[in-house]
Formats: sequence, C-alpha cells, structure tokens
Amino acid sequence: MIIHHSDARALPLAVDLLSRQDLVAVPTETVYGLAGLSTSPEAIAKIYAAKNRPQGNPLISHVADIAMAERYAVFDPISRRLAESFWPGPLTLILPLRDGKGIDRSSTAGRELVALRAPKGFAHDVIAQLGMPVAAPSANLSGRISPTTARHVADDLGERILLIIDGGPTSLGVESTVIHVGDTGVAILRPGALTADILAEVADAPLTEVAKDAEKLSPGMMSSHYAPRASLRLDARRIEPGEAVLGFGQDPIAGIEAAAEVFNLSPSGDLAEAARNLFDLMHKADAIGVHSIAVAPIPQRGMGLAINDRLRRAAAPRS
Repeated sequence: MIIHHSDARALPLAVDLLSRQDLVAVPTETVYGLAGLSTSPEAIAKIYAAKNRPQGNPLISHVADIAMAERYAVFDPISRRLAESFWPGPLTLILPLRDGKGIDRSSTAGRELVALRAPKGFAHDVIAQLGMPVAAPSANLSGRISPTTARHVADDLGERILLIIDGGPTSLGVESTVIHVGDTGVAILRPGALTADILAEVADAPLTEVAKDAEKLSPGMMSSHYAPRASLRLDARRIEPGEAVLGFGQDPIAGIEAAAEVFNLSPSGDLAEAARNLFDLMHKADAIGVHSIAVAPIPQRGMGLAINDRLRRAAAPRS
C-alpha cells in the first residue's frame, strides 16, 4: 500500500513494520530507499531478495545523527568534521565498525567497514523513532533506474513489499556522495549530490575524485547500474530516427525532428535541475518503448560529475 508521508498513520506504521523485520520504502532527499533494520539478518536478507541484489554489493546504513553512528562505527577527525557539517544530508561516510556492535555483517558484504549516512525528512524521523539504524539501498530492482517518486517504487517493487511512503518527488534526484578517509587521504568513491569543492572546504584536505578501490568499498558501484530497458547512447550530437532524447540546455542537436519524443533535463542548463530530473526522465523515456535513448552532452563539472557517473553505468554492457 502507498501512504502519503503526511498521513498520521505513516510514521507509526513504518516504525512498526521495520521493528518486525519487514521492509518499507521511504522517501529521502536523494532517492527512495528500501529500508530494513541494519541489525537484523532477516531484514537484510529480505532487502537483497526483494531487489535481486548481488550479495557482494554492500548496503548503506542510515542513522539519525552522529551519536547513533558512534554506537556502531569509529570516526576519524576529518570524517567527524564532514558529518558535523553535512548530516543530515547527502553524504555517506565509509567508517570502521566497532568490535562486536550490532550492524549485521551481511549488510557490509562481510567487511569490517560500514557505509553510514544520516538522511533528511521522513526517513530521519523513522530512524529517530526506531532508535536503530536502517539499511536503505535504492527502492528498485538491482541495476535498474533509481526511483525518485513513489510511483517508480510501486512499478518496480509493488508486489514485493508491504508499504511505500509517498513523499513526492525527491529534492536532489541522485544518490549521496560516498567518502572514505584513508591512509593516503580523502577519496570520493562515488560522486553524488555533494560536490568535491564543497567537501574540500570542510575537510581541509585534498580530495581524490575517484578512488581505484571504489568498487571494493562503496555501495552502488557496479559497472552496469541505473539501467533502462532501452539502450543508452551518451554524448549524442545527432539523433537517429525513432530514438527518445534526453536533452540539456538549448544547444541544437542534429536530427532531433525525427525523435520519438524529446525530454530536457534542464532547458536552462542548470546541473542541479538536471540531477533532480535525471532518473524521472529516464523512466519516462524508457516507458515509451523505444529501442534507444540518446543523451546530450552533460558538462563534467560540479553535479555534472554525478550525472555522468550514473549515465556511464546506465549505458554500460549488461551481464
């Protein structure tokens, strides 16, 4: 069932289901998450089963605040500064697990490191009420387009979960930025809604844009991910007849008059707007039933790094 987040039943029902080791799809500021207790092997197994997610792909655990995070993980000084500045918000930190603490190792793919984030809005309220962290990967089948509306969730997982909380379209539209502070410095494992320049000011340390060990440490780093059913063609400067188009800005694209349908991520060329619209317009373009979606060039700066990361994975060969 789908319940709007403002419904008085929404919070207590979500908390009750989660406390019983069931799953709930919840809105966050990034994308909708499929939530289950991080401390419950049963709930974690249900998440992997519902999503058809590979067991070696770890999950992000979501906490209410730094105090809750410290019960389960150890902060270094830079990670603490980042959390103090950007939590709640779209920042995920990879941290060492405390010995013997309760986040189930099946959610970390057996690693002694855990990915932690404090989300905003309804998801935050649920976690605070529970008093325990929840794992919440994107609420979609593994490898498919991430959900930014409750309808996206229902279309993908509606028959697999009991409850979807409708918080409207997500405000950011792409997943969190994943950071790991290691011996060699501060690495962005996954670009996301927080850009490197903003993070570097607070970290007071140089950031590496992409770490070579990102796929071993960070969730959401499979080579093929975020994929529509149609093939995706990037940096398109000419449209083939019958393709759907994801445009950006006002630059003309040759052959666009022969497109099946044209969508524009941001007519004004605003990268934050393009990020908000990315997954929703990918869903809409895919729903037409075209064989190919052509995507206009997206600048490789700021939020454009996160957008291009998602597009590259969406266009990658599928196993």
